Amino acid sequence: MFKKLQSVMVYVEDVEAAKEFWTKKFDFVVKETIELPEDFKGYDLAPNDYAETSMTLFSKDFIRKYSPEVSLETPSLMFEVENIETLYEESKNKGVEVGELVEIPGTKTFNFQDGQGNYFAVGEPVE
Repeated sequence: MFKKLQSVMVYVEDVEAAKEFWTKKFDFVVKETIELPEDFKGYDLAPNDYAETSMTLFSKDFIRKYSPEVSLETPSLMFEVENIETLYEESKNKGVEVGELVEIPGTKTFNFQDGQGNYFAVGEPVE
């Protein structure tokens, strides 16, 4: 029986650059460094030490070699945030490529690119 979503796996070209992006641009924490065969590494990241769900980064080269049947497409992820206007300005100031900050019914949102061509979104509920 399913209990919860533990981790979302994201496959990237450069796992070290992806780890740096998330930890330096958005202050994610490395919950675990995963030692893999042939000097490959993975990283389990989260917005903070207490987050229930994490994002696990794996190299596309590792997945191609050890799990060639797995799709390498990036999942469409949306993170819930607080103070989205501040995050938007801070992201731009840190050199993150961001889309327009917009309000759709019930949510303020913007998307951003991780430097490897993967796009993600953040949103804050509007009351």
